[in-house]
Amino acid sequence: MVGKKIILAVTGSIAAYKAAHLVRLLVKKGAEAQVLMTPSAASFITPLTLSTLSKKPVFTEIISDSAWNSHVELGLWADAMVVAPATANSLAKLAHGICDNLVSAVYLSARCPVFLAPAMDLDMWKHPSTQENVRRLKSFGNHFLPVGYGELASGLVGEGRMAEPEEIVTFLEGFFQRKQDFSGRKVLITAGPTYEAIDPVRFIGNRSSGKMGMAIAEEFARRGASVTLLLGPSKLNPAHPGIQTVRVESAREMHEAALQFFETTDIAILSAAVADYRPRNVAEQKIKKAGDSMTLELEKTPDIAASLGKMKRSGQFIVGFALETTDELKNASEKLVKKNFDFIVLNSLKDAGAGFNFDTNKITILHRDNMRTDFELKTKAEVAEDIVNEVGRCIGVLAF
Repeated sequence: MVGKKIILAVTGSIAAYKAAHLVRLLVKKGAEAQVLMTPSAASFITPLTLSTLSKKPVFTEIISDSAWNSHVELGLWADAMVVAPATANSLAKLAHGICDNLVSAVYLSARCPVFLAPAMDLDMWKHPSTQENVRRLKSFGNHFLPVGYGELASGLVGEGRMAEPEEIVTFLEGFFQRKQDFSGRKVLITAGPTYEAIDPVRFIGNRSSGKMGMAIAEEFARRGASVTLLLGPSKLNPAHPGIQTVRVESAREMHEAALQFFETTDIAILSAAVADYRPRNVAEQKIKKAGDSMTLELEKTPDIAASLGKMKRSGQFIVGFALETTDELKNASEKLVKKNFDFIVLNSLKDAGAGFNFDTNKITILHRDNMRTDFELKTKAEVAEDIVNEVGRCIGVLAF
């Protein structure tokens, strides 16, 4: 935490009193804390208190004392932004881009990771509106600190308490410690579908969007890896400038690219939904409609996973994917061994919210020693973090 620039945004909740302790902890850890407050937050704790502890002026308005507190500069300055407490009202504003105070303006300008520590009453936290806003904010890549369980300001007992300042600081420390844990590692990722041409107009394909593979690529890149992304037909573009994207269309093109890059790869993540078959003969001109039926003769496409599994040398690590509809565990376990993966990520089309084109996914990770970890339904950004963390544990860059 030494030297880290942290924006602490305090919103209008009784839990705002914890901000004083949080600022004190951040400063003791060597961080530079810049406090922002919504106007209503000042009803619970004074800006003077937080200014004294942070040794910086506290900003409550975009324009104050004829000066402009530049939300753009603040958003670019920070290594992390922490919204604590984050009320239901503030979560709703951030989720929908409502920019009517300094906190939401800085949030919309921030290029750094954003951490949200919700604080509200039990029924407000459980309300579908709040949970939808949480889901939406997670889908943007924001990080949520778990709410605590206990007695609330209303007298009710349940979920809704803001995480304690010590928990928030520990969470931040863990994030920064592993931020560059894959530095120096070369990672190859396949993502998206493949399109197998029938003629110049038509093709055989599938419904994969490439979102899962893209999220994994972004997570590895954020954590210091040198990432090469082999991306099938997709409208997606990586946001991280460190990702080298190689666009391909067919299984053959993806296979050739994978063979080209694999030799110097440390970690391969094979998340693409590659077509198993392609038309044996591709028409040079558009096939005209004739008769009541048409027969296509198909042939197998190159098996990218099997090829790389055979080539794998000591020190290389391969993760496979299995999207199943029947006998999920059995099929995934067989694929894990057959393709020489180190572990395999299983998801089922039977699970609501999992599979193609969703922003969420539900996975099970299977290892060769039969160890199995089941995860709940999460955003694909969160799933990507789980997968990358599992790789890190396996290769020894993460101790937890």
